[in-house]
Amino acid sequence: MSSTDHLDIIATADEPAGSRGGFLVGAFLLFALLLFPVQPAISAGSYTVTETVEIFEYGLEEPVIWAEPAGTAYGQYGPFRVVAADTVEMTGTVDSYTPALFRQMMKHFPGIKRIEMLDCDGSVDEEANLRLARMIRNAGISTHVPAGGSVRSGAVELFLAGIRRTAHRDAEFVVHSWMDEDGREANDYPANDPVHSEYLDYYAEMGVPRGTAQEFYALTNSVPFSEQLRLSRNDMARFQMVH
Repeated sequence: MSSTDHLDIIATADEPAGSRGGFLVGAFLLFALLLFPVQPAISAGSYTVTETVEIFEYGLEEPVIWAEPAGTAYGQYGPFRVVAADTVEMTGTVDSYTPALFRQMMKHFPGIKRIEMLDCDGSVDEEANLRLARMIRNAGISTHVPAGGSVRSGAVELFLAGIRRTAHRDAEFVVHSWMDEDGREANDYPANDPVHSEYLDYYAEMGVPRGTAQEFYALTNSVPFSEQLRLSRNDMARFQMVH
């Protein structure tokens, strides 16, 4: 038998040689499809555009109209807080800057005519305190201590500055002797010392009769600076300091 005849016999034993090659190619293509799925064909001349559109809704509202002019909005000026076009509340201590802050407040709110003294504990600068008191009087402002209000020490002088002075029956007034920067109190000075005239003249300037002013001044100085004497509205009325 020739070698050629032997190869023919091997080729025909199972299936033709060409069929086997086709099978291998088909298996390879199937494997490739499984690994790399066929993507949809996109022609070179076409494309897809995705556009996101945001829609905003605007509501039209009527403009806010204030019941009072914009200039009467609340404002804080040291111990003073503007609560209405003609009224301020006072809380805290008078210091060297308070007169300038008061002047600025009156420039912004010239219609102020009433100070509600809620919790006023005096001053750390007596000269500034008396200067502020005269500014209050010159501005024609009234002072009032509401129910539960407390006016203490140098704040009593501020209360007296009111062109009209009123207080609730439950208001509190606290007095004691003054003390200077050297630690000396009123009774450490002779009775005829000019330092006393500063306060007595102020009381008279605020409309307190001279005799009553002297009596009140003596009462306050009978209590050491480190102590307190509480007075009621009726006590203050007895000294003609409440209208």
